[in-house]
Amino acid sequence: MARGTYERQAMVRRSATGRIGIAEVAVKAGVSHATVSRVMNGNFTVDPEIAARVRAAAAELKYQPNPVGRSLALGKTDTIGIVVPDLANPTFQAILRGLSRAAAQDGYRVLIADSFEVSSEEAILAGEARRRCDGLVLCAPRMSDAELEEIVPSLHPLVLINRTTTAADVPSLVVDYGQGVQDLAGHLVDLGHTRLAFLAGPPRSASNGLRLQGLEAFKADHPQVEVLMLEGGSDFDTGHEAVDAVLDSGATGILAFNDLVAMGLMSGLHERGVDVPGDISVTGFDDIPFARYTTPALTTAAVPITELGQQAWEQMRALIRKEENDAPGSRYQPRLEIRASSGPAKAPRTATHG
Repeated sequence: MARGTYERQAMVRRSATGRIGIAEVAVKAGVSHATVSRVMNGNFTVDPEIAARVRAAAAELKYQPNPVGRSLALGKTDTIGIVVPDLANPTFQAILRGLSRAAAQDGYRVLIADSFEVSSEEAILAGEARRRCDGLVLCAPRMSDAELEEIVPSLHPLVLINRTTTAADVPSLVVDYGQGVQDLAGHLVDLGHTRLAFLAGPPRSASNGLRLQGLEAFKADHPQVEVLMLEGGSDFDTGHEAVDAVLDSGATGILAFNDLVAMGLMSGLHERGVDVPGDISVTGFDDIPFARYTTPALTTAAVPITELGQQAWEQMRALIRKEENDAPGSRYQPRLEIRASSGPAKAPRTATHG
């Protein structure tokens, strides 16, 4: 077919789509479509002079490669996925922020999937996200250990946050929640509190399980201290709704699952005229950005949540690039942040509700 015919067909395609394509660049540079594709995808086997001609034609035509087509050609998407249980939680937002910023520096974007605390959705979301991305970060999944072990082989490259697996090639970034809650309980005991209550998190939360283990160890070391277990959750509303249970418990020191639960509880206590920390001391966990601005400012265990996201990308990048990783995974120790929501214990309380 004559060159003029190719040019006319290329112009027809351009007018129909409104987009410059490989065909137009190929005509301009006088090469085949395959040659343009190899040059645009960074294939260095093309003769340098021909490659320069292709790039000059692409620049003159303002050609932009189709990202979907490029991904298919290269076998990669320059995207990673992250599955979180609740994107409304500032902790997961901070992890995402750290991950996104770090990945962007290497030209990667992040696809987000929120399971809305529905554990049965996590495996489905993880599989779908992995098919669309070059790798996956599972952030504090609620699925059981057995479910996690079953799905892990299909998700490589994979990085876990606040979960572990028996797979040797899956880095895990884990916060020592057990020690963190023991530090908070010890702080309350040092203030004279002998009756504590733990406002628990979601039953399927692995980090909640670690807190419970930590409290069991704490009780063994402090037989003179009573630690009650109360049902709770992971958001502001569950903390607010737990006021009756907290007041009925007679506890003078409260260990909330996280900062959001602690904030909800303090709001509810304030509405009832209960003074924090004069009547009841309240502690949280995570040290989200709002924790220091509550009234009173919240005593909590600070977790380097943004750093978790950044480190997740460092681990993922090593997996994607097949780089040697001498220290896969990390363990983080929470830091006690003592603020105004915890204070000396008053005389032991009896139930005040009702």
